[in-house]
Amino acid sequence: MPTIFVDTSAILAFLVRTDRYHEAARQAFLTDEVQAAELVTSSCVVYETISLLQARVGIEAVRSFQAGVAPLFRTVWVDLDLYSRAMAALLAARSRGVSLTDWTSFEIMRQGGIATALTFDSDFSLQGFKRMPS
Repeated sequence: MPTIFVDTSAILAFLVRTDRYHEAARQAFLTDEVQAAELVTSSCVVYETISLLQARVGIEAVRSFQAGVAPLFRTVWVDLDLYSRAMAALLAARSRGVSLTDWTSFEIMRQGGIATALTFDSDFSLQGFKRMPS
């Protein structure tokens, strides 16, 4: 079974109908490739998603995410080792543009041999990963 990493940008676009990528996210989640894959995310992505949903949409959106969307993913919980590797990568990059959450995602993908991310964030492509939708 192929594995696809799911990023905050794709989750938000899927859940928020006013998001400019909503239709593309909805279509991506319905593709055979995504339907047949194990969907993986991180605890950082979950925290980021919940924080953004709560601030931008409201608590009912958080409830919908927690009840209906979060169970679709295998969540990798960030431990001290993973955090340390992601932080080292962030500091080595010397860039303000890529978040610690993203560096954590890249580390999970590299460690797990995951080549594809469901995301609208171009930083995944810059790190050598395939993005869906393209």
